[in-house]
Amino acid sequence: MSRQQRDALDAMLRSAPHSETRPTVEEQRSGFAAGVGRPAPQGVVTRRTTLGGRPALELEPALVSGRGRLLYLHGGGYVIGSPDTHAGLVGELARRAGLPALSVDYRLAPEHAFPAAVDDGLTAYRELLEAGTDPQDLVIAGDSAGGGLSIATLVAAREAGLPQPAAVVVFSPWVDLTLAGGSIRSKEDADPIFTAADVHAYADLYVGAGDRAHPLASPVFADLTGLPPLLVQVGANEVLLDDAVRLAGRAGADDVEVTLEIGPGLPHVYQHHYGRLDEADAALDRAARFLSAHLGTGQTESDPLDLAH
Repeated sequence: MSRQQRDALDAMLRSAPHSETRPTVEEQRSGFAAGVGRPAPQGVVTRRTTLGGRPALELEPALVSGRGRLLYLHGGGYVIGSPDTHAGLVGELARRAGLPALSVDYRLAPEHAFPAAVDDGLTAYRELLEAGTDPQDLVIAGDSAGGGLSIATLVAAREAGLPQPAAVVVFSPWVDLTLAGGSIRSKEDADPIFTAADVHAYADLYVGAGDRAHPLASPVFADLTGLPPLLVQVGANEVLLDDAVRLAGRAGADDVEVTLEIGPGLPHVYQHHYGRLDEADAALDRAARFLSAHLGTGQTESDPLDLAH
């Protein structure tokens, strides 16, 4: 993998303009859409739809494995982001896995505080099941806050007596809104995107004066017993590193099959940089194989999918 690519990405992320005063929520949303959003990849058709009473984006790769569906929950600190900002990332994961995907536009804070996002995630998941989707033909993925929301949705589904999906993948998951992980401070200098204050501000907007240790707000504190096989990917250069590490540890302690991948020298949700960062492409390939293997549609590591661009 290219050290030059990693260094160039780090420099680019650090060069982003920073205001002396914290931008408004609307400014953060528009800035995120302009700076992070990428269109769906060539060969992936997108359609507007609804799921669980919320707008959603359907992404259909040209080559579909014939079985399975991906439910995706986007990142953005529960405050920013949308299916449109994540169309590129979701489309790439869907294309590589050969799965049609649904990306849900769940309600955002501060207009809709916790537990609105969890309620929307659970309602979307429930609707897929009620529409006849076999849970073993369904996989879930999410990044950052959407990674935490993916885990919270599955915990809520278990508590509601619903069956679990076949597998779940999370990229740089935010699973501790109490900010107790040591990397929140120890990785500030290494992280080219976030400071502890940034993460704290998102937690304030999402939970406010509520219980930040609630297991559906901070699923690192949840009982994860019964959740499906889990793949966690995180960069070493991010303040949320310990969230991912502790989530994997908690899952393992609760007898969940879990794989943790830590990418050296990599930032938060580095998978967004597919096509210009070798590690991002490799990580998405591994995530796609993980999902496909648990659906029974994929090949093993020694017999990989044809993922040529």
